[in-house]
Amino acid sequence: MTTHRDVAVSLSKALSLEQPPIAISFVDRLPSGVQMWSGSVPAGCRFWQEAATRTFATSARQHDLCAIGIHTHNLEPTAATNTDLGTALKVFADLGYVRPEDVPQIPVLAKRSPFVIYGPLAETETVPDVAMLFVDAGQTLILSEAAQQMEGGTIPAMGRPACAVVPQAINSGRAALSLGCCGARAYLDVLTPDVALFAVPGSKLAAFTERVVALANANGILTRFHTLRRDQVDRGQRPTVAESLAAMGT
Repeated sequence: MTTHRDVAVSLSKALSLEQPPIAISFVDRLPSGVQMWSGSVPAGCRFWQEAATRTFATSARQHDLCAIGIHTHNLEPTAATNTDLGTALKVFADLGYVRPEDVPQIPVLAKRSPFVIYGPLAETETVPDVAMLFVDAGQTLILSEAAQQMEGGTIPAMGRPACAVVPQAINSGRAALSLGCCGARAYLDVLTPDVALFAVPGSKLAAFTERVVALANANGILTRFHTLRRDQVDRGQRPTVAESLAAMGT
């Protein structure tokens, strides 16, 4: 796999993704030819959905309607966004949703950049900071197996806020899973109840994809094996592993 298009195609095919992988990059200056986003979104996470079809850049001010996203992405705040953040955190605390002691545990991007670029992974020419996949439980199974083999241990399964999965993956240099949050699920049409978010650091993407392709193939073969074996047992048989393997070849 020599290009991000190759990686995106391999991931989409191996995992049978319904949504194309997207790329997210934090930059100090705008690359030539990349257009700034125009319009308004209720939260920066909405850019993940828009990134499936085109590449664009955003500044902090395009993220202003979600003070939580400004915070997690370490974007330049304004007095208004700081006020919104304080108001939101008070409401969250009153609801028992985010307690004051929870706030320091929310990942925040270590480095501040003036621009964030979003777009299809297949169209990305430089190594992104993170690649984002929209996945179901079966796809997450394969991705988590790849992460365990490459990184050791288990990946974090994160909850609110969904946008924190981006700094989590970038700061740690490790893959991360987000189960989303109620806000992101309200703002993104593609984030249906059966969909989660899987973030992979761009620096590991090529090697990670190779593991995913291999594990997806293995899971496919083993699923056929287990399905056959269940049928054999349901029919009253007590097959050995060798007998089930032999039956797969017939």
